[in-house]
Amino acid sequence: MASAEPVSAPTVDVRDLERPYPVRRAVRAPEGAPNVLVILVDDMGFGASSAFGGPCRMPAADRLAAGGLRYTRFHTTAICAPTRTALLSGRNHHSVGMGTVPELATSAPGYNCVRPDSMATLPRILSGNGYHTGAFGKMHQTPMWEVGETGPFDRWPTNEGFDRFYGFIGAETNQYSPALIDGLTPVEPPRTPEEGYHLSEDIVDQAAGWITNVTALEPERPWFAYVSFGACHDPIHVPESWRGRYRGEFDHGWNAQRERTLARQKEMGLVPEDAGLPAFDPDVPDWADLDDDERTVCARLMELYAEFAEHMDAQVGRLVDTVEGLGQLDNTIVLYVLGDNGAAAEGGLYGSANLVRNLNQVPYTVQDTLAQLDELGGPMTYPHYPVGWALAMNTPYQQSKKYASHYGGTRNGMIVHWPRGIESRGELRHQWHHCIDVTPTILEAAAIPQPKIVDGVVQAPIEGTSFRYTFDGAEAPDRHTTQYFEIHGSRGIYDRGWTAVARHNQMPWARPRRPATPFADDVWELYDTNADWTQAVNVADLHPDKLQELKQKFLVEAARFNVLPLDDRMHERFDPRRAPRPDLLGERRSIVLRPGMRGMREGTAPDFKNTSFTLEVQLEVPETGADGVLIAQGGRFAGWSLYVRDGRPVYCHNRCGERTYVRGTEPLTPGSHVVRLRFDYDGGGVGRGGGVILRVDDREVATGRLERTIGLQFSMDETLDVGCDRGTPVTEEYAAQPAANAYRGLIDHIAVRLDERRDAPTQRERERVVMITH
Repeated sequence: MASAEPVSAPTVDVRDLERPYPVRRAVRAPEGAPNVLVILVDDMGFGASSAFGGPCRMPAADRLAAGGLRYTRFHTTAICAPTRTALLSGRNHHSVGMGTVPELATSAPGYNCVRPDSMATLPRILSGNGYHTGAFGKMHQTPMWEVGETGPFDRWPTNEGFDRFYGFIGAETNQYSPALIDGLTPVEPPRTPEEGYHLSEDIVDQAAGWITNVTALEPERPWFAYVSFGACHDPIHVPESWRGRYRGEFDHGWNAQRERTLARQKEMGLVPEDAGLPAFDPDVPDWADLDDDERTVCARLMELYAEFAEHMDAQVGRLVDTVEGLGQLDNTIVLYVLGDNGAAAEGGLYGSANLVRNLNQVPYTVQDTLAQLDELGGPMTYPHYPVGWALAMNTPYQQSKKYASHYGGTRNGMIVHWPRGIESRGELRHQWHHCIDVTPTILEAAAIPQPKIVDGVVQAPIEGTSFRYTFDGAEAPDRHTTQYFEIHGSRGIYDRGWTAVARHNQMPWARPRRPATPFADDVWELYDTNADWTQAVNVADLHPDKLQELKQKFLVEAARFNVLPLDDRMHERFDPRRAPRPDLLGERRSIVLRPGMRGMREGTAPDFKNTSFTLEVQLEVPETGADGVLIAQGGRFAGWSLYVRDGRPVYCHNRCGERTYVRGTEPLTPGSHVVRLRFDYDGGGVGRGGGVILRVDDREVATGRLERTIGLQFSMDETLDVGCDRGTPVTEEYAAQPAANAYRGLIDHIAVRLDERRDAPTQRERERVVMITH
C-alpha cells in the first residue's frame, strides 16, 4: 500500500510565505480597443436633421459628419423597442422576442418580449471583455409584467450588461417630470420644471459624469456608453428659452418642405440626382387646403419639433465636448443614430396639445390646440405634431413609423465618427445596412470575437453583418444583401436592391374607416431600388415573377426568425388575458396596497379601467388634521386620484384634461377612519361611464357620476402611487412632487377589490385601429 503524501503545514505568518499569492487581475480589453458611444434619437425621420438635408438644425450631428461618415442606407425596424433590442443584440427583433412593444406582448416566441439567454447583449459581451458599460435615457425593453418591485430583474438594464443605468424603461416619458430609475430604484428628478429641469439635459449630465469618473479611475480601460434620448418622441417638450427659434420657418407647409428637403439631399449627394418623391398620402390634406387656424397650429407644432431636435443635439454637443476634453475623442467610436424608426404620425391630421387624448380616442380639435398655442411645449401640454409633418420629415420616402413596409418607416440617417480608426472625413457611405449590424461592427472594431458561451449559456449566432469594411471602403460591395421587415402585419423584404412590400391596412387617419384586411388579401408592391432609390414607382405589374419570388422569400425569412404567425391585433393585446401574456395579478380581483408602494406601472398595477371597483383606505388623521394624496394613478393628462383637501376626501377622474370631482362635504375628524370609494361601471364597451359613491366609516358623504372614463391607457409613463402622486399631478388642486402632495397623516393600508370586467367592445370599436406605435 502506497504511503500517503506528506501534508505541508500551513504558513502561520504571512512573512514566512515562500512566494506571495498571485494577484487576481481583471479581464482586460484588447490592446487599443476603442471607447464606444452610441447615441440614439427617438422618432426622427431620415429627412429631419440638417445632416441629412432636413430643416432641423443639428450642429453636433453636422460636426460629427464632417469628421466622419454619413450612412445613407441604414435601416431600423420601424418601431421603438424592436429597434433597440435588435441594435443591442445583433439579432433580428423577432429572434429576441421583440416583434412588438412590451405593452402589446403575447405568448408567441417572436412576440413575448423576453430575450433568450442564448442571445446575449452587446453590453454584456463588452463587460465580459474588460469594458465599463453605462446606459442613460430610454430603454423600453423590459417585459411589462417585470417592471415592478418584485421583478424579476433579469431584463432590466443593469442585468443585461450595463454597470450603470439612469433613465426610464417605458415607451415615453414627460421631459419635465420623467419616471426616472437609477439602477433598479425609482427616483425623483434632481430639479423641478420651475427650476429649469429637462430630461435631455439630465441624461447628458449623468452620462458625462459617468464617463469622466471611469476615465479618471481607469484611464486605460475602455468604456461603452449608450445614450438614448426621449427626444424627439412625444411629448414634444422644449425648454422655454429654446421656444420661438423657428418662428415662421415652416409657414410654407409640408408639401413645399418635401420639395426643399429633396433638393438639399441631392445637393449633398445623399440621394441620386434622378431620385423622385413618392406621391403624397391622399388622405392627408395639402397645406394649401388648410384654413388659417389649421395652418397656425400645424406650423407652430412643427416649429416646436425642430426646437426639440436642436435642443437635444446641443446636449450631444456637450457630451462630445466632454469626451474631447478628456482626450478620448480620437479613439472613441461615436455612432449617432438619427432615429429608431421613421418620423411618428400619432399626432393625427392636425396634431395635438394632449396626445393622451389620441391614445384613448378622445376627440381633440384644432381650436383646443389653438387655445393653448402659447403654452405648447411647456409642462401643461403633452404635444405632438401632425401627420403631414411626419411624412415630410421622412423625405424622400413614403409612410411613417410603425409601417415596416416602406423606407419612410425604416430608413434612418446614421453618422460614424472615429478619427483613429477611420481615415476618411466627411464622406458618404451608400452600402445597405440594418440596426442588427451595429453589434458585430463594434465587436470587430474592438477585436472582440463573437462569444460562443456567455454566463454558461451556448450562444446563437449573431445575425447582423459588420459594416467595419465600409469605414475606408467607399466603393466596397454590399455584404448585407437580404433583410425582412415586419411590424403589426406591415411587412416587406429587401433582396439585392429589390423590395417587395405590403403596408397592411389603411393609415389610421384615413376616412372613411374600413375593416381590417385579411393578410391573404394584402396588396403587395414591388420596387427596384437599384433604379428607383426612393420607392416611388411600383413595378409589380411589370415583374410579377420577381414579386412572387420575393413574397416567397419573405415567408422563408419569417419562418426562420420567429415572425410567424403574423399578428395585427391591437385592442385585444392591451388585455393580458386576450393577448395572452403573463400578468402580475393574474386572476386575482383583490389586493392590499401598503404605504410606500410607488412607481407601479400599468403592467403591474391593478387595472381599474372598464370595470366596477371598490377602494377602502384605512387611515389615521392627526389632531392637527391632514391633507394629501391617498392613492393616485396617471397624471396631468389622464388619471385619477383619491385625496384629502381641506380635511375632506375628494375623488378626481381626469379624462384627458376633463376632470370630474366627487367631494366629501365634511372634514375628517382626528382618529381612525375608513374612506371607501365605490365605482359602478355601466359596461357595454371600453371607456364607458358609471356612478361614484364616497363613504367615510360606512356613512355616505358624496355621490357623483362619470359620463365617460379612460378606457385604454392612463399613461405610458405615469404610475400608481400610494400616499402621494409622483410625476405630474392628476389635478392642480394639490402640488406636484411627492414631497409636497404626500398625505400628512398615516395610511395603514388600501384594500382594492375589482369586479369582473364588463368591457366587451362594440363592433365599431373592434374596427378601430388604436395608434399604439411607441
